[in-house]
Amino acid sequence: SSKLPKHLREAQIPTDRTHLISDPVKKPRQRYVQKDGKCNVHHGNVQETYRYLSDLFTTLVDLRWRLSFFIFTLVYVVNWLFFGFLWWLIALIRGDLLHADEEGWTPCVENLNSFVSAFLFSIETETTIGYGYRVITEKCPEGIILLLVQAILGSIVNAMMVGCMFVKISQPKNRAETLMFSHNAVISVRDSKMCLMFRVGDLRNSHIVEASIRAKLIRSQQTKEGEFIPLNQTDINIGFDTGDDRLFLVSPLIISHEINEKSPFWEMSRAQMEKEQFEIVVILEGMVEATGMTCQARSSYLDSEVLWGYRFTPVLSLEKGFYEVDYNNFHDIYETNTPTCSAKELSARLKERRNSSHILYTMNDSEVKPLKLTIANQL
Repeated sequence: SSKLPKHLREAQIPTDRTHLISDPVKKPRQRYVQKDGKCNVHHGNVQETYRYLSDLFTTLVDLRWRLSFFIFTLVYVVNWLFFGFLWWLIALIRGDLLHADEEGWTPCVENLNSFVSAFLFSIETETTIGYGYRVITEKCPEGIILLLVQAILGSIVNAMMVGCMFVKISQPKNRAETLMFSHNAVISVRDSKMCLMFRVGDLRNSHIVEASIRAKLIRSQQTKEGEFIPLNQTDINIGFDTGDDRLFLVSPLIISHEINEKSPFWEMSRAQMEKEQFEIVVILEGMVEATGMTCQARSSYLDSEVLWGYRFTPVLSLEKGFYEVDYNNFHDIYETNTPTCSAKELSARLKERRNSSHILYTMNDSEVKPLKLTIANQL
């Protein structure tokens, strides 16, 4: 009970209505987006695979780490072996391998007498190590040309492979690991309006600059013409028109979607929502303050993870000279009195109640009491 807001603790609500909610028991369903943000979609039967090669750099960056290390090593080894073979071939054609020990013979590369030594010379040339034992002579124009070619191609290989590794290491995907989403989304009344809410937070002291958030409703739909649309995406407004989708994410925030006439949940009651199959995908993005790179974090809520009639437990408290966030309560929720009707029905009832209250002010005392009883019975 200590995790509840002060006004609820003082109200002494029964403990059986304020317990923390465990995972709801419901048959598991296939996710479109995993909780960690990975999209659960596999591309099969891709015929135009050449498109991956047209953007080779991005393809290399997108590979898994073990494949990246393998290709990184393979490219350098093949490059060294290829140019080592060319140096050995020049020495073989010129006769340097046969006359290497003769006095007065000027080879193309001094002290190159086998394929192994040619391979070592290729490594020394491309990595600019230069041990000083093997060196090219000025009497070998074909060797000078090959040296220029290897230096240029080696620089291109270095730029591409080192660039791929640098981009892969500096990708902001790891920054998204410290952005948190609540395990559940909740539906309850806020300011006499039914709202869908979830909580987001950032564990780091360095902030996400220009942070913004959006949400999509994913569910199958059949049109009036009979067309079936699997995994249709519908936008969920979480403050785009008011600017509430632009976040100053210093402390955890509760993101609220007002269920109004434009909301896909407008006509859903609690009983109807329990029968629906849908998924809510939330996307938080912004720039990493330390690097300036764009970062995106994703999560999702299945229909079984959207709980009707709950609110989030507060996590922010005022200490001496600072505010403290208790992340132990980040995912905690508590039950609250919430109508089980749809937001449309709730809005109609509230409108009817306001109209009835206005009528009461225009009636005399003998007419007010019977009408009050009638309205109370209707509500």
